[in-house]
Amino acid sequence: MQVQNDVVVSILAVSTMSCPSLSMELDESTESRIQRLITEHPVIIFTRSSCCMCHVMKNLLATIGVNPTVINLDDDEIDALPSPSAPAAFIGGTFIGGLESLVALHVSGLLVPKLVQVGALSLEWQSQLAWVGPLLLQPSPSI
Repeated sequence: MQVQNDVVVSILAVSTMSCPSLSMELDESTESRIQRLITEHPVIIFTRSSCCMCHVMKNLLATIGVNPTVINLDDDEIDALPSPSAPAAFIGGTFIGGLESLVALHVSGLLVPKLVQVGALSLEWQSQLAWVGPLLLQPSPSI
Protein backbone atom coordinates (compact mmCIF):
# COMPACT_ATOMS: atom_id res chain seq x y z
CA MET A 1 0.00 0.00 0.00
CA GLN A 2 1.35 3.43 -0.85
CA VAL A 3 0.13 6.64 0.74
CA GLN A 4 0.42 10.01 -0.97
CA ASN A 5 3.53 12.09 -0.17
CA ASP A 6 5.88 9.16 -0.75
CA VAL A 7 5.04 7.35 2.48
CA VAL A 8 5.03 3.67 1.59
CA VAL A 9 3.32 1.12 3.79
CA SER A 10 2.36 -2.39 2.81
CA ILE A 11 -1.08 -3.27 4.04
CA LEU A 12 0.12 -6.76 4.89
CA ALA A 13 3.31 -5.69 6.70
CA VAL A 14 3.80 -4.10 10.08
CA SER A 15 4.66 -0.40 9.90
CA THR A 16 7.00 1.28 12.34
CA MET A 17 6.14 4.78 11.15
CA SER A 18 5.27 7.43 13.73
CA CYS A 19 1.89 8.35 12.22
CA PRO A 20 -0.71 6.35 14.19
CA SER A 21 -3.11 6.05 11.25
CA LEU A 22 -0.45 4.26 9.21
CA SER A 23 0.48 1.81 11.94
CA MET A 24 -0.88 -1.70 11.84
CA GLU A 25 -1.64 -4.10 14.62
CA LEU A 26 0.01 -7.49 14.27
CA ASP A 27 -3.34 -9.26 14.10
CA GLU A 28 -5.11 -6.67 11.92
CA SER A 29 -6.55 -8.07 8.68
CA THR A 30 -6.48 -6.23 5.37
CA GLU A 31 -10.23 -5.60 5.62
CA SER A 32 -9.92 -4.26 9.19
CA ARG A 33 -7.07 -1.95 8.23
CA ILE A 34 -8.96 -0.54 5.25
CA GLN A 35 -12.08 -0.01 7.37
CA ARG A 36 -9.99 1.72 10.06
CA LEU A 37 -8.39 4.02 7.49
CA ILE A 38 -11.84 4.89 6.08
CA THR A 39 -13.08 5.92 9.52
CA GLU A 40 -9.89 7.84 10.46
CA HIS A 41 -9.73 10.10 7.39
CA PRO A 42 -12.50 12.51 6.36
CA VAL A 43 -11.66 12.11 2.65
CA ILE A 44 -9.80 9.06 1.41
CA ILE A 45 -9.28 7.62 -2.06
CA PHE A 46 -8.14 4.06 -2.67
CA THR A 47 -6.57 3.49 -6.06
CA ARG A 48 -4.07 1.51 -8.06
CA SER A 49 -0.73 3.11 -8.85
CA SER A 50 -1.46 3.11 -12.59
CA CYS A 51 -4.95 4.64 -12.27
CA CYS A 52 -5.29 7.96 -14.10
CA MET A 53 -8.80 8.53 -12.70
CA CYS A 54 -7.30 8.99 -9.23
CA HIS A 55 -5.29 11.92 -10.55
CA VAL A 56 -8.50 13.54 -11.82
CA MET A 57 -10.22 12.90 -8.45
CA LYS A 58 -7.33 14.51 -6.56
CA ASN A 59 -7.36 17.52 -8.89
CA LEU A 60 -11.11 18.02 -8.50
CA LEU A 61 -10.85 17.91 -4.72
CA ALA A 62 -7.74 20.15 -4.73
CA THR A 63 -9.61 22.72 -6.83
CA ILE A 64 -12.27 22.82 -4.13
CA GLY A 65 -9.61 23.09 -1.41
CA VAL A 66 -9.43 19.52 -0.08
CA ASN A 67 -6.29 17.41 0.17
CA PRO A 68 -7.54 13.80 0.38
CA THR A 69 -5.59 10.88 1.76
CA VAL A 70 -4.69 8.72 -1.23
CA ILE A 71 -3.75 5.08 -0.77
CA ASN A 72 -2.48 2.92 -3.61
CA LEU A 73 -3.51 -0.69 -3.16
CA ASP A 74 -2.00 -3.77 -4.74
CA ASP A 75 -4.29 -5.73 -7.04
CA ASP A 76 -4.86 -8.40 -4.39
CA GLU A 77 -5.78 -5.72 -1.81
CA ILE A 78 -8.49 -4.09 -3.98
CA ASP A 79 -10.81 -7.01 -3.18
CA ALA A 80 -10.73 -6.03 0.50
CA LEU A 81 -12.52 -2.73 -0.23
CA PRO A 82 -16.22 -2.54 0.66
CA SER A 83 -16.77 -1.98 -3.07
CA PRO A 84 -13.91 -3.73 -4.89
CA SER A 85 -13.10 -1.19 -7.58
CA ALA A 86 -10.54 1.54 -7.95
CA PRO A 87 -10.55 4.41 -7.62
CA ALA A 88 -12.92 4.34 -4.65
CA ALA A 89 -13.66 7.58 -2.78
CA PHE A 90 -14.96 7.75 0.79
CA ILE A 91 -16.15 10.95 2.45
CA GLY A 92 -16.90 10.87 6.14
CA GLY A 93 -16.69 7.09 6.15
CA THR A 94 -19.32 6.79 3.41
CA PHE A 95 -18.55 5.18 0.07
CA ILE A 96 -19.06 7.79 -2.66
CA GLY A 97 -17.97 5.71 -5.63
CA GLY A 98 -15.58 6.29 -8.46
CA LEU A 99 -14.78 9.39 -10.48
CA GLU A 100 -18.17 9.53 -12.20
CA SER A 101 -19.99 9.51 -8.85
CA LEU A 102 -17.70 12.16 -7.38
CA VAL A 103 -18.21 14.45 -10.39
CA ALA A 104 -21.99 13.89 -10.26
CA LEU A 105 -21.99 14.84 -6.58
CA HIS A 106 -20.06 18.01 -7.44
CA VAL A 107 -22.25 18.98 -10.38
CA SER A 108 -25.38 18.49 -8.27
CA GLY A 109 -23.99 20.93 -5.69
CA LEU A 110 -23.87 18.31 -2.92
CA LEU A 111 -20.11 17.72 -2.75
CA VAL A 112 -19.04 20.94 -1.02
CA PRO A 113 -21.69 20.75 1.74
CA LYS A 114 -20.73 17.11 2.36
CA LEU A 115 -17.04 18.10 2.64
CA VAL A 116 -17.94 20.88 5.09
CA GLN A 117 -20.08 18.44 7.09
CA VAL A 118 -17.16 16.02 7.63
CA GLY A 119 -14.70 18.82 8.43
CA ALA A 120 -12.63 18.49 5.26
CA LEU A 121 -13.55 22.00 4.12
CA SER A 122 -14.23 25.13 6.14
CA LEU A 123 -17.46 27.12 5.98
CA GLU A 124 -15.35 30.03 4.73
CA TRP A 125 -14.40 28.00 1.67
CA GLN A 126 -18.04 27.08 1.10
CA SER A 127 -19.08 30.74 1.00
CA GLN A 128 -16.25 31.55 -1.42
CA LEU A 129 -17.25 28.66 -3.67
CA ALA A 130 -20.91 29.72 -3.62
CA TRP A 131 -20.24 32.42 -6.19
CA VAL A 132 -17.34 30.71 -8.01
CA GLY A 133 -18.91 27.23 -8.21
CA PRO A 134 -21.48 28.07 -10.92
CA LEU A 135 -18.72 29.60 -13.05
CA LEU A 136 -16.75 26.34 -12.88
CA LEU A 137 -19.74 24.44 -14.27
CA GLN A 138 -20.57 26.80 -17.13
CA PRO A 139 -19.67 25.63 -20.66
CA SER A 140 -17.04 27.65 -22.46
CA PRO A 141 -18.48 30.20 -24.87
CA SER A 142 -18.25 29.30 -28.56
CA ILE A 143 -16.11 31.48 -30.75
